Amino acid sequence: MAALIKRTRSDSFFNRLTAEHQSQIHTTTMPYINKRVAAVDQFYPLNEPAIGSAYTDVGVYPQNKKIPKLFEPITIRDVTFKNRIFVSPMCQYSSDNGHATDWHLVHIGSLASRGVGAICMEATSVVPEGRISPEDVGLWADSQIAPLQRIVNFAHAHDTMIGIQLAHAGRKASMNASWVHSDVAHSRIGPSYTVQEDEGGWEVDGPSDIPFSDTYPTPRPLAEEGIERIEDAFVAATERCKILDLDFIELHFAHGYLMHEFLSPLSNNRTDQYGGESLENRMSWPLKVASLCRKVWADKPLFVRISASDWAEDLGSEKGSDGKWKWWGIEQSKVFVKELKKLGIDLVDVSSGGQYVKQNIPLQPGYQVPFAEAIKQAVPEMLLGTVGLITSATYAESVLRDGKADVVFLARELLRNPSWALYAAEELGVAVKAANQYERSWTRMLTPAKKEGDSPENGKQKL
Repeated sequence: MAALIKRTRSDSFFNRLTAEHQSQIHTTTMPYINKRVAAVDQFYPLNEPAIGSAYTDVGVYPQNKKIPKLFEPITIRDVTFKNRIFVSPMCQYSSDNGHATDWHLVHIGSLASRGVGAICMEATSVVPEGRISPEDVGLWADSQIAPLQRIVNFAHAHDTMIGIQLAHAGRKASMNASWVHSDVAHSRIGPSYTVQEDEGGWEVDGPSDIPFSDTYPTPRPLAEEGIERIEDAFVAATERCKILDLDFIELHFAHGYLMHEFLSPLSNNRTDQYGGESLENRMSWPLKVASLCRKVWADKPLFVRISASDWAEDLGSEKGSDGKWKWWGIEQSKVFVKELKKLGIDLVDVSSGGQYVKQNIPLQPGYQVPFAEAIKQAVPEMLLGTVGLITSATYAESVLRDGKADVVFLARELLRNPSWALYAAEELGVAVKAANQYERSWTRMLTPAKKEGDSPENGKQKL
């Protein structure tokens, strides 16, 4: 033990601590072994506390006397998320006939080991024809469980909650992966977004025979038999989620995909109980699907992602002077969220767009936050997530602190910077746990404040 303490004293990080902090380390009883995570099939070093958790010992970290809202845990049903930084589902177009691959393991694993509070895996189709692209993940077959299980197990071994987004793409199915159609610079642009049948594509379904645009296929209106088949598929996929021991499920009712298509009058002109001018009719099937999944997924958190607006202001107001709804917007979203709350949905992930080809979205940081704020005011008892160009920790903190949302979902910013949560901690002046293997690279964030009242900046070292 003396030799171990001697080596610790020689470490440069130890030498930078104040005498008071060194004394605390001397008097703390701790095992000097590389402990392993229990009940897993290979060795992972145990992180104590969990990666991304704020340290609670203010004797060591006086700067943690007041924890930022972003790093406060949140408990939904019986699941406690260690912080409020959630990973949005992001399509990778990298699956093998609906089966996740090692790309997904590395992609999700890199996020699970870098401090986020929860990860929602990408849109996962409940039927083959519900995939956005032929390379989307699916959960329509038992064989798709095992490759996903590896990912779930890795996340759980690193104390990161993980869920999945169950989806059906509707009339926007059978599309090419984004990079197949064109590159970012538009130096090449394919003739069509659609994957043709001889290229592995398929006919698409929707509420009505209204295509997304002139370059998209015309969907087949779903008959009652097709509707029941998709209901059964959502239930079966939810049962498979129980086998996977996921921590939560998100239902994808946004971005112009099937459930959003039923909600919006722009894509739903049915004359039966599922459509038409009646808001109640248009909401009825998505609400039924949510209810069916809630019954199966009875004890764990169930989220729903919605688009709060079609961004179709060029067509006039959401509701016309004749009293008829023209397109899906915030007022109908408020009604819908109230109904979701009645069904026992735990959190609504508020996004927007994807339904109207001429949408005009004023992109700026936090451009979708006002939708979450408006829904929060209308349905204060519903937990809400917000998403969209949230890149600053200070801004994210202000959104939560001001009560506009309860969690923040990040997407592309985490692709650019998987360690965003730890940088956020540094920006907000709070010490949080980094992965054991990466801890030496976070000495700025993990250096205790020199004395009570000092900011962490005063404890930072010039490296």
